[in-house]
Amino acid sequence: MKKAVITGITGQDGSYLAELLLSKGYQVHGIVRRSSSENFERINHLTGQIQLHQADLLDQLSIIDVFREIEPDEVYNLAAMSFVPTSWKQPVLTSEFTATGVTRVLEAIRLLNPKGIRFYQASSSEMFGKVQAVPQTESTPFYPRSPYGVAKLYGHWITVNYRESYDMFCCSGILFNHESERRGKEFVTRKVTDGVARIKLGMAKELRMGNLEAKRDWGHAADYVRAMWMMLQHHEADDFVIATGETHPVQELVELAFDTVNLDWRKYVVIDPKLFRPAEVDLLVGDPAKAKNVLGWKPEVSFPELVRRMVLSDLARLQGNTAPASQPKIA
Repeated sequence: MKKAVITGITGQDGSYLAELLLSKGYQVHGIVRRSSSENFERINHLTGQIQLHQADLLDQLSIIDVFREIEPDEVYNLAAMSFVPTSWKQPVLTSEFTATGVTRVLEAIRLLNPKGIRFYQASSSEMFGKVQAVPQTESTPFYPRSPYGVAKLYGHWITVNYRESYDMFCCSGILFNHESERRGKEFVTRKVTDGVARIKLGMAKELRMGNLEAKRDWGHAADYVRAMWMMLQHHEADDFVIATGETHPVQELVELAFDTVNLDWRKYVVIDPKLFRPAEVDLLVGDPAKAKNVLGWKPEVSFPELVRRMVLSDLARLQGNTAPASQPKIA
């Protein structure tokens, strides 16, 4: 039985990846930080199926101790300070987690079992930032436009460096925006679908938005974690752009969400200049040709279906149609 470690297992991607690995017969271990307000909502339904361990990307020894105990075959590094607007307010903390934290994980692997552990790094389309070519491929020059993007770029290149310097099996997935019913409400897609559900149920009267013209390449997280796993099963370590190849403006997201509940978005949306980024990323669209040709990966959930699922999920949640589950224990 293969053993996998997931950092960031309590997040959107971590929960979907844990489900996928369990379905493939893995023993799944998750790393969680000690916190006074632990949130296991996304993995509560996996209680008894996964094992959690306390460690911290800011603490090298804690990572080494966990890896030594588990002796994993695969490590998926999904942990990061992942909300772009917050990276402007906490740029140093962002760099510690999202940049230097990657080095600590790689060092733990190098010290313990550099030839036996396969490593996945969650890179980001935000590294392209002020895009130098459309669409973006693995060879497109990077031009990050936020502290988050800069930190992700460090994590990406240090992964490449360890692969080339120590002959370690290290892959990076340059993932474009991927959403789901489990997306945090601070992200624009979930902010929209939650807001639309509240308006439909009479719990809110308006939805305040920033730049409706910004365009993104949006897919479903369940499709994207499947690509992560496929990278580590490939015979050669490499980096891959994971995207749908389609671009949609934020306004289309808003329109589809309101259409799902038969409402006219123009009656409820208020543009708030305070919600614009200091340095906007206007257009991100990835070319997933390499992942399709080399890995055989392709997205299965369309953009309209993604938005529909998110709106319906938020409606059900706000109407109290989701049952609580027990929380998993930490080893």
